[in-house]
Amino acid sequence: MEKNLRSPRAGGSARSRSNFYRPQLLAALGLVAFGALVIWTASLTIADASFPRHCVGIVLGLVAAFLVWRYDYRVLGNASRALFIADVALMMLPLVPGLGWSAKGATGWVKVPFIPLTFQPSEFAKLATIYLMAALGAEYNGHIETLKDYVKLCAVLVVPFLIILLQPDLGTGLIVLVTGASIIICSGARRSWVIVTIVLIVLFATLVVVTSMTPGLPHLLKTYQLNRLTVFVNSSVDPAGNGYNLQQAKIAVGSGGFFGKGVGNATQAGSGFLPEAHTDFVFALLAEEFGFMGSVAMLALFAVMILSTIALAQRVEAPFGKLVLAGVATMWSFQLLQNVGMCIGIMPITGIPLPFISYGSSSMMAQLTAVGMVQSVWRHIPKTA
Repeated sequence: MEKNLRSPRAGGSARSRSNFYRPQLLAALGLVAFGALVIWTASLTIADASFPRHCVGIVLGLVAAFLVWRYDYRVLGNASRALFIADVALMMLPLVPGLGWSAKGATGWVKVPFIPLTFQPSEFAKLATIYLMAALGAEYNGHIETLKDYVKLCAVLVVPFLIILLQPDLGTGLIVLVTGASIIICSGARRSWVIVTIVLIVLFATLVVVTSMTPGLPHLLKTYQLNRLTVFVNSSVDPAGNGYNLQQAKIAVGSGGFFGKGVGNATQAGSGFLPEAHTDFVFALLAEEFGFMGSVAMLALFAVMILSTIALAQRVEAPFGKLVLAGVATMWSFQLLQNVGMCIGIMPITGIPLPFISYGSSSMMAQLTAVGMVQSVWRHIPKTA
């Protein structure tokens, strides 16, 4: 159980401090409302964008967030073994025969027997990974003294990352890897270890790309993944084929102008030119309808939510709570950068949804649960001196 959670800056008296961390909560709810509006407009022209189903995801997510807010997260600080088992089990669930359900070339979904319900366990595994790595990192109280301990943390993180690649789901794998790595760094890893690790990862990634492009050598990357990298390097390559998605996304973003075309007037999505407009490329849809100003408003809400989470992490003294907040902030930041970046051509195309905006009940529930994780840290700061 954690001790010394409270600092003079962290709260104040029981009478003056709310049970809710308002800056982060209000920004998150603003994003949910904005996302609901975007998905409603998408549902007008896209058959797969079911607005009622999107609303169900929001309701379930709010319930999950409330339960997590009520739960004393500090109990999980001593449950690293159980968290590891839960993390691995969630990642493995889609690979179980009879449960796994494939879509878009990946077996990342689970179809619940006897009822028409599918969900994506990896969305919740991301949250389990945050708790797991935070529980392990908190043991070092801000300073990892030996290389052996650093390697141990990295090895634990690699396990869920490799399992998610079996589906294969590189996008979610990258979220897990980046989020877990940020927690390890915040746990007190030496700079030299981190630099060497980054160099090794870059060298390994380069080797994987080279071998996957060379006939006769093992191809660890799928053909579509190589095509996405090729398009990222040169977006003008095969604009009617592999580069089509990126070109259409850029057209949608650019055509929105300063104030956008208006609600329901997204011609790129409405005419079927922009693929996955309600999921992976939802930012392009948002930018086309609401323009530069709408995009700035969305980014401002994300900034408030993420920066307020970081500010809270700086005010909380206990290592476990601090690392949980760091992990959640990193997860949101990376997903935002990747999703928006791929729509404007500064990041490779991956299947990473835009938090709170993209259509998908599993993603919405997981993101709102993450809001509950932040609120739980705030709620369980001791209110007495």
